[in-house]
Formats: sequence, structure tokens, C-alpha cells
Amino acid sequence: MMRVVGVDPGIRGGLAVVALAGPSVIAAIDIPVVGSGAKERVDVLTLLRWFDVHKPEHAFVERAQAMPRQGSSSGFKYGRAVGAIEAAIICHEIPLTIIEPAMWKKHFRLPGGDKEASRQRALQIFPATHTFLARKLDHGRAEAILIALYGGKMA
Repeated sequence: MMRVVGVDPGIRGGLAVVALAGPSVIAAIDIPVVGSGAKERVDVLTLLRWFDVHKPEHAFVERAQAMPRQGSSSGFKYGRAVGAIEAAIICHEIPLTIIEPAMWKKHFRLPGGDKEASRQRALQIFPATHTFLARKLDHGRAEAILIALYGGKMA
């Protein structure tokens, strides 16, 4: 049973491990962080331990891009988070594929910036994931689930 991890990158993003046989969602979490405010960053050690537990065989990460009207310090914080996540994946020797946001969103027929639509689509496909996706704030986890499923089907 091949397990893949999907990543909605950034400090407010999510991670999800999907078993492609079935398919089924094994786990979904928010990106682990330490610190607060300007000192907030990805908790790489927690991320590595999570990979140890779930043993994904491939990682699919949404391509990082600057957001319109995003300030330079927010953009730097986002880029730093993406770099930390990708480095953790590579250091764990998990093969990595970058997924274009427009491609996976088109595949699932999702409108551009509607985060709630991603959560609802993940719940439609995987009704048993309601414990992972109970809050509206869980849209990063939902996007990670959809990225993993899309990447696993396209690989």
C-alpha cells in the first residue's frame, strides 16, 4: 500500500498522508510551528518525527508562489517555511514532486481562492475525515489531502 504525503506549504498550511490503495487518509495535521509572531517558524524536528511515524514513500508539494499584496516580511516568512518543509522532505530521502496549484484545483473543479470549497471537496471524497477537517481552519489539511490524492493519481 503506497503512502504519499501532500503538502499545502507555509506556516498556516497542512500535511496529509494518503494511502493510495482505497484510497484512504491516514493522517492530516497543520504544519507544526514553534515561536510566535515574527519568530514563528516550521518545527522541523516535529515534522521529521511525523515522517518517521507515517513513512510516506513520495511527497507532493504545492508550488510556492508570492501572493498578491503580500508584504515583504510575510513573503520572506512564507518562503522560509516552504524551504524548511522541502528540506525536511529531502533530508528524509522522500522523493519530492512539485504540483502546480492550478492543476490540482482544476482536477477537483475548485474555484481559485475558495479555501472552504477545498475542505468540502475533501469531505465529499473522504467522509471519514471529518475528525481531521472539523474546523473551517482545517482548509490547509484539506488541501494537503487533495494534493496527495492528485499527485498519487498523476504519478
